[in-house]
Amino acid sequence: MFDVLWLVIGLVLIVEGAGPLIAPQGWRNMVAQLSQQSDNNLRRIGGCLVVAGVVITYMMWHKL
Repeated sequence: MFDVLWLVIGLVLIVEGAGPLIAPQGWRNMVAQLSQQSDNNLRRIGGCLVVAGVVITYMMWHKL
C-alpha cells in the first residue's frame, strides 16, 4: 500500500515540476493570475481538481 502511495507522490511531483521546468514564464503568469482570484473561486477550482482526481483514481484502481 505504501509503495503505491510513494509512487503517486512521485508522479505528482513530476507533473507539478514540469510546468516551471518547461515554461517558467507561463507558469509565473498563471500563478500571478491565480493569486488574484477570490477565495471562493479558488475553492471551486480546488474542489473540481479533487473530484477529478478521485474519479480518475477510482477508475484506475478498479481497472487493476
